Amino acid sequence: MSNRDIDSTSENVLHDWAREPDPAEPEAAVEAEPDEPVDASAEDGPAWGTATQGEEAEHSVAVELDEVEPAEVEETSEPEDAEIVEEALVVELSHEHAAGDLHIPDGYAVLEGASEGGRRAVGVVVSRFNGSVTSQLLDGALSELAGAGVGQEAITIMVVPGAFELPLAATALAKTRRFACIVALGCVIRGDTPHFDYVSSEAASGLQLAALETGVPVAFGVLTLDRVEQAEARVGKGAEAVRSALEMADLFAHLRAAAAAH
Repeated sequence: MSNRDIDSTSENVLHDWAREPDPAEPEAAVEAEPDEPVDASAEDGPAWGTATQGEEAEHSVAVELDEVEPAEVEETSEPEDAEIVEEALVVELSHEHAAGDLHIPDGYAVLEGASEGGRRAVGVVVSRFNGSVTSQLLDGALSELAGAGVGQEAITIMVVPGAFELPLAATALAKTRRFACIVALGCVIRGDTPHFDYVSSEAASGLQLAALETGVPVAFGVLTLDRVEQAEARVGKGAEAVRSALEMADLFAHLRAAAAAH
């Protein structure tokens, strides 16, 4: 190739390719053997798309078209199947954890609690925000407490503005040492801002910190939803939180009894 290389950054590359050869460089053209294909990148070669190779060029173009056309037809064929695949991708799958049986080998000392109330006092902290959902959580929790044998007089309900205030209220109740366990109920629904992430995360970590600092079991009964329609299938979380709280309270009672016996 001559020193006059084609500038790949030219605004009109095809125009540069079709430019007449420089008279000052008479030897620039490269003769090709009859049986050799002309290099398309040669400076003085024909412009792209010109039929200078006769029947061989036409045959080459026909072969290329034959290779391209089936691929194009294949990509645009069966649009109905593509719609079916798209519908399958939006199927919402449940990733809820499932309870399972725990096997403990024989010969070990085991401490285990039961979801029984008896004479235990229970504190319930519930948020007013998203009250249509938290009211159902509270109803389920109170029904579960009654079924476990916890009397109405042994239950104290503390109402707070939202889920963000649950940890502080749970800590305050636990520090009174009047309650065997605390049940925290709330609902946070995802919106258009990161508000959901901050509130739900701080509520969870704050309630755990309340239990760790006071030694009183605090059950997490806060729903974290993407849409309010998801609440109906999850309002049983209130009763589940009660069972967890009572079981932990009973477990700690067994622990204290075992420690006192030694």
